[in-house]
Amino acid sequence: QVQLVESGGGLVQPGGSLRLSCAASGRIFGSDVMGWSRQAPGKQRELVADITSGGSTNYADSVKGRFTISRDNAKNTVYLQMNSLKAEDTDVYYCNVRRRGFGNYWGQGTQVTVSS
Repeated sequence: QVQLVESGGGLVQPGGSLRLSCAASGRIFGSDVMGWSRQAPGKQRELVADITSGGSTNYADSVKGRFTISRDNAKNTVYLQMNSLKAEDTDVYYCNVRRRGFGNYWGQGTQVTVSS
């Protein structure tokens, strides 16, 4: 069993930055992919970025060049540095661990609001 706890969300002005953190408890395997998704009310959850234990990354087109995902394997923690934030980045952000042959573990979500 894996439990995920996100932190770092909040209110920021357009053009500002936030850093999200997600700490995983329980066993994390080297094959697990960790990542971030986001979801607005009434919309489907969408992938923002993910990262393998080896550091290979994948980003949604809408955040490329603005967001950076990183991972500390020793701490079982994944981060999302968000720069040049836009109003359309306002969402609930969810951390997840994707495990081969099992599916996803999800965190409880953290609200990010970009507004002046």
